[in-house]
Amino acid sequence: MELIEILILIVSFAILLTVGVPVAYAIGLASLFTMLVGIMPLPAVTTLAQRMATGLDSFALLAIPFFVLAGQFMNRGGIAVRLVDFAKTLVGMLPGGLAYVNILACMLFGAISGSAVAAASAIGGFMGPRMEREGYDRAFGAAVNITSSTTGMIIPPSNILIVYSLASGGVSIAALFVAGYLPGILLGLCLMVVAGYQAWKRRYPTGNRFQLGQVVQKFLAALPSLLLLVIVIGGIVGGIFTATEASAIAVVYTAVLALGVYREVKWRDLAPMLLDTATTTAVVMILIGTSTGMSWVMSYESIPQAVSEALLSVSDNKIVVLLLINLILLVVGTFMDMTPAVLIFTPIFLPVVTKLGVDPIHFGIIMVTNLCLGLCTPPVGSVLFVGCGVANVSIDKVLRPLLPLFLAMLAALLLITYWPGLSLWLPRLFGL
Repeated sequence: MELIEILILIVSFAILLTVGVPVAYAIGLASLFTMLVGIMPLPAVTTLAQRMATGLDSFALLAIPFFVLAGQFMNRGGIAVRLVDFAKTLVGMLPGGLAYVNILACMLFGAISGSAVAAASAIGGFMGPRMEREGYDRAFGAAVNITSSTTGMIIPPSNILIVYSLASGGVSIAALFVAGYLPGILLGLCLMVVAGYQAWKRRYPTGNRFQLGQVVQKFLAALPSLLLLVIVIGGIVGGIFTATEASAIAVVYTAVLALGVYREVKWRDLAPMLLDTATTTAVVMILIGTSTGMSWVMSYESIPQAVSEALLSVSDNKIVVLLLINLILLVVGTFMDMTPAVLIFTPIFLPVVTKLGVDPIHFGIIMVTNLCLGLCTPPVGSVLFVGCGVANVSIDKVLRPLLPLFLAMLAALLLITYWPGLSLWLPRLFGL
């Protein structure tokens, strides 16, 4: 009977996705169908609703709407332009310099906003036309923007790391935030190497060198934006406030910056910004709620234990098991959004890797890095669609220049997977 219910869960979910049902509804309906068939047919709806409500009853999740709203202020507050100008003074003089500028600006903006989509939209909208004017192929510029925007999911503050903390049963958010720095920088450097080679091969132009005074000027212009990282992460690591409290402080700081210092957001813009924040938060929360329901169904059917036994029966070698998990997550990431993927598969894979001695913090960074690749691939890749839309270029034209950058992301994923110290050195240094 359990096998039948597992098949119903998997098959119904796959069918619902195939016919175009939104992921959140597909997860909830598949869970409901499974419960109606065998687990508890009479109180199925009530039980699923209770599990969804329980999944959302977490103080840590309050950080998500605050960070989303802070991202709104950053996206509209002139921060992207100042970060691009600062990045250009650092790497713009290199061959194919604007490709480096795009990557570095996305890393900085993503680190501040915590959103890959926001980075793709803000930086892509500003850098795309500039790269095209200087002779860069539009599809190449879009591919660079799409892949580099994902670094913001690893470099803190990151909403998806908060979700992982919830799914893992309480791994420290502060430790996850600090652990994301070096892997995120490594990912950006890998993209720079490949983008630089492609730029050299295509003979893209070299930018102008900046005088020291100009570098200082651009740095000072971007400094108020960069200080947000110091305030938020420094406060969390220093134990001054929690991640949730830090998110509220980020909103206050970015609001003052956008409304009072840069003055590029007007008071009349607040209503649509709040509406966008509410819409984004609602989408994320329904994904979290339905994914929590599905996780409970899978736990009830002992699926995590079955997967654990299956993986360990193949091999008890940590290298092999991590490779298998990465391959599974790469497939999952192509058709499932990051939030439900983390909520559903963390309870399945985390017990397996902890048995093999993998630190939960390290595994969280592996998982998020892996699922970042899914943001760049069809059919679900949200960053791919946003990046192509901003650049006004079709997906089929972007895929060719995107492939080498995708391989660079894969190389970074392997390094992050098999080099635990990259993720764990900073948390241990700060005693987290």
